[in-house]
Formats: sequence, structure tokens, C-alpha cells
Amino acid sequence: EVRLVESGGGSVQAGDSLTLSCASSGSTSASNPMHWFRQAPGRDRDLVATITSGSDWAWVADSVKDRFTVSRDNAANTMYLQMNNLKPEDTAVYYCKTYVDTVVYWGQGTQVTVSS
Repeated sequence: EVRLVESGGGSVQAGDSLTLSCASSGSTSASNPMHWFRQAPGRDRDLVATITSGSDWAWVADSVKDRFTVSRDNAANTMYLQMNNLKPEDTAVYYCKTYVDTVVYWGQGTQVTVSS
């Protein structure tokens, strides 16, 4: 069993920065990739970023490229999403996701609201 807990969301102005955290506990997910998704009201849940277990490869969506950075600290069982120059279109609930032994786990989400 893995538990994922996101934190760091909030209400900010356009151009501001936030850092989201995803803390994992229980059966380790350190050997698996982890992902950030986001879901805006009335929209599908979209993949925003992915990072491999050893942080040797990371990917972010084109819509956030050059503004968002994904990282992880396996010793702390935590993944991060550094978000800079936030835009109103970044407003969404942000979720982290991983899997262990083919079982998929999601966090409860953290709200990010960006006003212009």
C-alpha cells in the first residue's frame, strides 16, 4: 500500500511561483517513475510531468516547458514540481501518481489557482 500526499498549492497572481510536493509513504515507490497530472474544471486530467526513479530522465508537457521543473528526492520519498511564471491557464487541481507492482496510486490533489 502506498499513500501519496500533495501539498504546496495555493492562490497566486500571474507571474508568481509555487513549489508542489508529493510525499509518499508505505511500500516504496522509489524504484518507479512518478508523475504529475492536473485537472481543470470541466477538463480531462492531463499529464504534466514525469520523472524516472533515478532522476536520470524527466519530461514536462510543452504547455509548461521552460516554466515547470520536476525533481525528486528518494531519500525523502518526495517528488517536487517547481512552477515559475504561473499563468491563469495553469489553474487546476494537481495530482501525483505512481505505481508499485502494477497497482496505480493517486494522491488527493492540491488546488492551484492563478489570477490575472
